[in-house]
This record gives sequence, C-alpha cells and structure tokens, in this order.
Amino acid sequence: MSDDAEQATRRLKLKLALEDLREMKGSGTELVTVIIPPDRQVSDARQMLQNEHGQAANIKSKSTKKNVQGAIESAISLLSKYRDAGERGLALFTGAIIVGNNKTRHTTVIIDDPPQALISFRYRCDSKFELSQLEDMLVDKKSYGLFVIDRAEAAYGIASGKRIHVQETLVSNIMGKHRQGGQSAQRFERLIEEAAHNFFKRASEHACSYWLPELENIQAIIIGGPGATKDYVVKNDYFHHEIAKKIAKTTFDVGYSNESGVRELVDNAGGLMSEIELDTERKVVTEFLEELVKSHPKATYGEVMIRQALEQGAVSKLLISEGMRNNSVEIECKSCSNEWSVTIGRMDALPACPKCKSDGDDLIEVSSISLIDEFSLLAAKGRSEVKFISTDTEEGAQLNSGFGGLAAVLRYPMA
Repeated sequence: MSDDAEQATRRLKLKLALEDLREMKGSGTELVTVIIPPDRQVSDARQMLQNEHGQAANIKSKSTKKNVQGAIESAISLLSKYRDAGERGLALFTGAIIVGNNKTRHTTVIIDDPPQALISFRYRCDSKFELSQLEDMLVDKKSYGLFVIDRAEAAYGIASGKRIHVQETLVSNIMGKHRQGGQSAQRFERLIEEAAHNFFKRASEHACSYWLPELENIQAIIIGGPGATKDYVVKNDYFHHEIAKKIAKTTFDVGYSNESGVRELVDNAGGLMSEIELDTERKVVTEFLEELVKSHPKATYGEVMIRQALEQGAVSKLLISEGMRNNSVEIECKSCSNEWSVTIGRMDALPACPKCKSDGDDLIEVSSISLIDEFSLLAAKGRSEVKFISTDTEEGAQLNSGFGGLAAVLRYPMA
C-alpha cells in the first residue's frame, strides 16, 4: 500500500474511532484518557498511573472508586504491552461507559497508529474522554472559500479536504418588474438598484466575516452564479480588501445561487482546487460508473463480487465509502456449537443462530473486523490501489447508498 493510501487508512480509522468515543459517557470521573506523545516514555506513564491508582483509594463513593481503579488497572495492563509510544505516539481510552437502565460496560479503545504525531502528554479522569488532540488531526488546514450569488439569493461556505460546508444562504428582497412609467419608473428603478446594492453588500459582508478568521489557511476564494451578478460584485469591490486579494480570476457559471449552487461550483472549479480531494474522488467514481455500463465492464460492486475480484487479483482500484459501517463477524453458538460468519452493522446485535435459532447470551463473538480493514488488507495483498470516498459529493453518496459502499475498477472484465 502506498504512503498516501496508508495515511488515508489511518485518518479513516481515527474518524471511525472518534465517532464511537464521542458517544461514550461515564458517571463522575470514571472514564480514563491517557495520551502519550512519541517523546514520552511509556514506563513513565505506567508509573504515574500506579500513583494515581493509590490516590483513587481515597474516593468516597465505593462504585466510583471501583470503576476508576478498574480503569487505571486496565490502562496499566495495556501499556505493559508497549515498549515505547511509537513514532507518532499512542492514545488509550478505558472505563465503565453507561449503556442504559443504570447499567455500565467496561470498554477500552487504543489508538497506536494515529495519522500525525501526538503533541503533549495527557492524563484525565472525567465523564467523557479527552479527544481534542485527535480531533485536530482530522481538520484540513488548507481550504477554499466558496460564494455564489444572483439578484434573488446568495450562499457561501468553504471546501477543505473531503468536506464541503455551506455556512449560510441569504434571500434578497429585491423587487421584480414593475409597470410604473415616467418619474415613478425612475424612482422604482432607483429603489430596486438600492435594494440590490444593499443585498450584495450584506451577502459579501457575511461571507467575509466567516472567512476572515481562517484567511491564513484559505488558498483562494471561488465565485460563481447563474448570471452576470457574480462578475458585478467582484468588479465593484464588495469584498473586504484582504479577501479580494484571494479571489480567483475566473468566475464560474452555475445553475443556482443556493446550497446546490455551492456544490455545483465545486464541480465546475475542481481544477482550481488542487489542495482538496473531492475532485479526485469524483473522477474515480465517475470512472467506475462509466465502466459499469459497458457491454464488457471492467468494474464490479458489492461485498461478494468485490471479495471474489480481490481474491483473483483482478482489482485495479478499490473504492470504499467512508460511510460504510459494517463489520465481518465470526459467531459461535453455545447451544449447538454452530459457527458461521456474517456481515452486520458496527452497532447491531448479533443475529440468531441459523441452525437452532438461539440468540442473546447463547452467542459468542469469536472475532470481528471492519469491512474497511478487511478489504484494505486484501487490496494490499493484490497490489490494488485503495480510494476512500467521502459522502459529501453526489457521486460519493451514490456509491454509499446505491452500491453498498464497495466498488472496484478492474484490470480485466470478470466472467
């Protein structure tokens, strides 16, 4: 797997882990976070936790004391398996999380291959996990301002990495055509143009206020719209002078001046936005879709067909939706000793035994691996290129909902 693909895999794994960790809540100070940067000794962290374990003996609540000490013991045990923190550090999250009806379940999540180096040591006991350092790793610094406008409405936002965010859509109160003649016509024209000026000013000021705090990271401001208004607002200095310096020389025609127009602007201006990945993703999904409709397609989709293609070494590019949340699980039934494999959602309950219909506590989860991890490993063995596709574009959403989140461009047509 290439360095870029490995980094994309690290980012996606972190994104999925953070989704789960954000949802986890504990009572009091029962959730333990330990973050060890690469320049900190793991042995020092273990020694500190030993001291904290002794301090926890002073907690008055018996249940809280039991859960806090249990979490610290779990952290010490896990850290004993690591000689060092690795080249980018490691983060450990453990404790008794609330699962409903006054019940708790002990959980542990360890992230030992983050996409970037952890910056500082953290130890924290709280009702939620400390995630800020890891969340910062998913923030794309380089971005592009987006602005669409006509005389009826305007919208603005930002594109970065794999994300398009539309901050606001504004509607004008500019009057349309009128039937007055003579001086009344001139007066109405003047009122209409004044209303237009005020709307252009309001829309541009809102957008500038949104962009200015992030101006250092904004590579360019890209402007579009369905008519001539977009060029008028650029030429007549409606934008803050610092923003104006970053406005792209080319404006783009789009069909709308609302959220749909902002997304269409990204489509049309993809060549200008070399720092974001959405345009690259769109191209590879389009390549798959165009190949799929041919009489002898070098493309396939779905878990079963993709697995078969990977095992045959037929996959050139593997497309995995970032919206996919399924795991491949091996299950054993305690009642009849039946063993089977099934694909289920990450948060789904284990399905009943297909042989004896037992369920619940009669089932044992022998192993579980996310389809993202499983297919990434299979792709690496077959030297297939892996592309993680976000759901922020129309094509990405189609891959996730219409093709089960898995698709492939093949080296040759499969029989």
